Amino acid sequence: MGKVARMLIATPFTTVQSWWRKTFSAPKTDETTTLYRDWRNRFLWQRLRLWLWLALICLLSFTLRDIYGLFFPFAELQKLPEEFRTQRLVINVAMLASIIICFALHKTKLGRDRPDLLFLGSSWAISLASQLFATIRGFALPETIAWSLLFLSQAVLMPVSWILHLLCQVGVLLYYFGVNTALGLKTPIPEHPELYNVTFILYIFWFCAICDIGVYLYDRLKRSEFYARQELESAYQKLKVAEAKYRSIFENAVEGIFQSSPDGRYITANPALARIYGYSLAEEVTANSTFIEQLYVDPNRRAEFVRLMEKYGSISEFESQIYRRDGSIVWISEKAYAVRNEQGKLLYYEGLIEDITQRKETEEELRIFFHAVSHDLRNPVLGTLMVLKNLLARPEENISISRSILERMIQSSDRQLNLINSLMEAHVSEMQGVVLQRQAVQLLAVVEAAIADLEPLLEQNQATLTNLVSADLPLVNADPTQLWRVFSNLIVNALKHNAPGLLLTINATRKGEMIYCTVSDNGVGISQQQSDRLFDLYFRGASIRNSVSLGLGLYLCKQIINAHGGEIGVNSASDAGATFWFTLPIN
Repeated sequence: MGKVARMLIATPFTTVQSWWRKTFSAPKTDETTTLYRDWRNRFLWQRLRLWLWLALICLLSFTLRDIYGLFFPFAELQKLPEEFRTQRLVINVAMLASIIICFALHKTKLGRDRPDLLFLGSSWAISLASQLFATIRGFALPETIAWSLLFLSQAVLMPVSWILHLLCQVGVLLYYFGVNTALGLKTPIPEHPELYNVTFILYIFWFCAICDIGVYLYDRLKRSEFYARQELESAYQKLKVAEAKYRSIFENAVEGIFQSSPDGRYITANPALARIYGYSLAEEVTANSTFIEQLYVDPNRRAEFVRLMEKYGSISEFESQIYRRDGSIVWISEKAYAVRNEQGKLLYYEGLIEDITQRKETEEELRIFFHAVSHDLRNPVLGTLMVLKNLLARPEENISISRSILERMIQSSDRQLNLINSLMEAHVSEMQGVVLQRQAVQLLAVVEAAIADLEPLLEQNQATLTNLVSADLPLVNADPTQLWRVFSNLIVNALKHNAPGLLLTINATRKGEMIYCTVSDNGVGISQQQSDRLFDLYFRGASIRNSVSLGLGLYLCKQIINAHGGEIGVNSASDAGATFWFTLPIN
């Protein structure tokens, strides 16, 4: 036989074999789990009770028929043997007794543990009772209707474990065909005395086959459904674990996690976000917060946020100032991306918010530190530089320098060194404000040192400075270098804001337990609007001439005076000069 012929023959056989194994083979070991067997036994036990009730009611109906037939014989039963007709009632009563026994066993531990045995017992008790009676009486009884009712009711009410149904059917049919054939018994029906005929066999076969196939398919469907439910439950449990894990991450995250709607409202928020905004519960953020736009100090930041999201789909390190619940202001940094559906429609924004207020304050301290170094060192270095340039401008080769100039340059260098050390200490200590090296200080000496350092600058600006500070003033407990910074900054500030030829006056008087110091000029003055912001960081007046200042001097003056326990301010009006004043506690 050729290879092609063998393949043509083998293919249908292989297909049928594969279908048979798939459809009727026993389930794999890993599929028939204990859980499913337990469920099937419970189902069989529960349905068996219902079936027993149905069998009991059915037998009662036939029993009533037989009782009625004793007094009013039915013509349809005349073909049955006389002894069978007269003792049919006894057979029904015996079957009713077996049903009652099955009811009693159903409630026992045996009935709960082995409902399959109770199923077989109850079925055979009903189906074999009449067969035993007929065998004893010497004839065969083909109860086609009784068998049909029995097998059909079992298949409908208990459609699990098709093997049990097959055993019930085979048990009855083996007895009918086997025992009756062995004993040579005939049926009491004159038209069909033989045990079987083709129509009877085909009917019984297909009736039983249809019932068994229906039970098998239902059992297979329930098994698949059970395993699917188990897998779904397992997946649900895993989902719950994952949800709990991510919920823990969501609840315990340091960063604020949010979802916001396109119209600018928070949809979800975690506790960290609530803390950033000053709320105690995350629900308060979504329930009480108004439009997000109103939370920004700069209301245009929300529009900028939306613009960047529309352009790039995500943003990172989007820094803004926002209002907390109590009205205070903090810095935040946002990382977010746009969530869209399959059609590209924007659903919501999702991202993280981090409180960067401390970082911003640290950055501010660093800027103050570096700017202070550049600002406060500039003035004494400028004075020293002007002296050196004046000396270098002399035509002679060997330049002689007076001792007073050298002493002044040494003093200026010492103050620069002290200033650098003071700034470095302030930076290392990571403190806002100024670190003071207090000692008993004579205020006149500090003022004279500041004037001496700035003398070249005063000459360049053709300014006249009058020092009214008395040597009789009480000593103050202060840092001389920091006070030198205050007087130096106030004098330089006046020179920067006014035209050449300025008249300056420095004075200090005692007022109670404080020394009241003033630096006055007859310049253009300062408006009230400027006075309100004069001591803010980086504020620069509009009248500054040819300056690269960052607006740090007066801010540092305020920090130094506050660190000493005093106050600082300005009295001025436009075109009326300005008087800067500050107070210092007496030692």
